[in-house]
Amino acid sequence: QVQLVESGGGLVQPGGSLRLSCAASGITEITFSLYTMGWYRQAPGKERELVARISRDGNAVYGESVKGRYTISRSIANKSVTLEMNSLKVEDTAVYYCKGDISRWSYWGQGTQVTVSS
Repeated sequence: QVQLVESGGGLVQPGGSLRLSCAASGITEITFSLYTMGWYRQAPGKERELVARISRDGNAVYGESVKGRYTISRSIANKSVTLEMNSLKVEDTAVYYCKGDISRWSYWGQGTQVTVSS
């Protein structure tokens, strides 16, 4: 059974940085390498939105609101995906979710809270 577990959320001041990690279990490294991995976020009263996504060949796509501030990367050996978040803004406050897609299957993590506040 595939499980995705996020970590690294917390409280940070505007302009600060955070690193989120998502670790996959229940799959091999080879299988993990076939996944498209992504980060999504959902703020109170808003729909869940794409933050960043990295495909199996390493191509990254970012949401417009985070371009130039966030960086997604993956480690096949560690079966993990990382989201580096810089120049954080109050409006980045949300629950951040890790998602893995392969073929017609999708898996979600439980989410980690990121709060940007002074």
